[in-house]
Amino acid sequence: MEFRFVSDRTGWAHLSAACLAMSCGLAIGQTQTAPITQSAPPVPIEAAGTQDLTAGNATSETPAHVFSPPAPDPWQAPAAYYAGVTATGPSVKSQLTSAMSAGHIQRAYGDFRSSARYHDADPNNSGNILLVYNGASVSATWDSGSTWNREHVWPQSLQSGSASNSTRGNLGDPHALRPCNPSINSSRSNKPFGLASTTGGFRSLGTYYFPGDTDKGDIARSIFYSATRYASQGLTLTNGPASFNNMGDLDSFMTWHYLDTPDEFERRRNHVIYSSAENPIYYTNNRNAFVDLPGAAWAVYRDNLNDSQLWVGSTPAPDGGSQLDFVDAGIAGAVPPSYAVSLQRSGDDGTYYAVEPTGDAATDQPLHNGFTGAFPIGDQASRSIEVGIDPAAITGPGIYSGTVVIDNLDMTDGLGAGYGHLDADDTVTITFESYAASIASLESGTPVDSTLVDVGPLALGTTYQASVPLYALADLAGPTAGAEFSLSQYLGAGSPSSVDLPAGPLSPGDQDVALLTFTTQQPGPLQVTALLETSDDASLLGAQSRGFLTITLAGYVALCQADVNADGIVDNGDIGAFIVHFLAQDPAADFTGDGIVDNGDINAFVVAFLAGC
Repeated sequence: MEFRFVSDRTGWAHLSAACLAMSCGLAIGQTQTAPITQSAPPVPIEAAGTQDLTAGNATSETPAHVFSPPAPDPWQAPAAYYAGVTATGPSVKSQLTSAMSAGHIQRAYGDFRSSARYHDADPNNSGNILLVYNGASVSATWDSGSTWNREHVWPQSLQSGSASNSTRGNLGDPHALRPCNPSINSSRSNKPFGLASTTGGFRSLGTYYFPGDTDKGDIARSIFYSATRYASQGLTLTNGPASFNNMGDLDSFMTWHYLDTPDEFERRRNHVIYSSAENPIYYTNNRNAFVDLPGAAWAVYRDNLNDSQLWVGSTPAPDGGSQLDFVDAGIAGAVPPSYAVSLQRSGDDGTYYAVEPTGDAATDQPLHNGFTGAFPIGDQASRSIEVGIDPAAITGPGIYSGTVVIDNLDMTDGLGAGYGHLDADDTVTITFESYAASIASLESGTPVDSTLVDVGPLALGTTYQASVPLYALADLAGPTAGAEFSLSQYLGAGSPSSVDLPAGPLSPGDQDVALLTFTTQQPGPLQVTALLETSDDASLLGAQSRGFLTITLAGYVALCQADVNADGIVDNGDIGAFIVHFLAQDPAADFTGDGIVDNGDINAFVVAFLAGC
């Protein structure tokens, strides 16, 4: 309530008459101030009663899944290796041939006896290699083919020439050779691979040979390599049985390529065959493009009409693109949330995709040498992708943002916009606003957690209302959380009829009031204390209690209104006390109760004074 001070000489005349009649101890015109003391320490209270009006307002941290962004793939191709592969559709094959041929150091068939220990190494057993088909770990030492021998993935009887230790080309290329158990090698013979729907372990299937679920994708990509790198020698792929320079079964290879994606062993093998650092004596300086660029397979060995379309959210745009946006906020130190995003797919044709975070974004999806995963032929089941802000990116209050980009890696363009290579990227943008802890105060500009308010003398049995400013301050460290207030405890001799606090959080720089209403219950010294718990904006992740503000109201309760100095006697001392309150524009001088300190209050005081208690 706002009190206004209004005075004229008529009012003073009435008060002078009363003073003369009662011999006031304060001369007219003399002033005495009783300022409100701010920021004083809380006064110890001999409480008449303690009332716990509300429980604490601390909020628990919102649960959030913590994930570490995958590390970069150490087996990825150098950035410039495929710089010349820019085409889509039918021209992809010739560009891949050029990329895999440029600078290629062809190794001899005999070199494989020593180089296998590098590119086929068992990562869990030093000195051993892993054999194709059965996955056995055996000594890498060459013993003239007793423990392991050299399997031509493309049978040597189905291509030109014969293998000797000096033979080069596809017959000696480590991308086209695998170490193998001798008896399994003999069992496979020169059978083509098949069939597409077969699952389980390696075995002969009549005139076909199934390489097993673990190796079927690896075998398909080895065959793709040979038919592309050595296309000039007439190597081609076919559906059905194999023949000279023709290897099958192509439908099986395509199915397996999308079912069994390049794992770490295959990616490492591809890189070590290429790398002079990893394989200093027998490196080839060339790579299998279908391990590095698996999205090329459909354009090279099927057609230019891949019908795959990927999207997130409800429906894709006409160009196949889609977008999701996530925004959240929390207290600095809170773990940002992650979000499960469903990657949808339409169309029956197989495709590979990449999930790549940018900026401060992170994802649980690895990016293996440029790809993340694949949708097999005919598989329209969605994929779950977890995205969020990388917790390591958050260094303090501020706004952190990033985008996860999902790219359809297919390299066909025959169906136009929205399909294959022309399926626009899908994006998930994540923003996390990190706030410094809230700062609540009883003063503006500086944190103050307690105040003592002198409410002056009050009449017994009357209801009094005190308005105390509340402030939310800003932290210089950065964006600051809003402050919320709740009543934790009320202590004192008055019975509160209401304690009104701001309904929501105060933004930094804003102010509001705590409105305390109580009724005086007994004469004598008065002390009422309200304990306010302060906390961060409850809508923020990691919001918590930030402590307490103490508001103490102190004064006196008089037997009647005229007993201004509350000594139990209506005498000259009360006239002096009234004048002090009147000159100070104190609410205690508002005898009319109209919210204005003016001449009417002088008249009302004189009437009350003359009437006594």
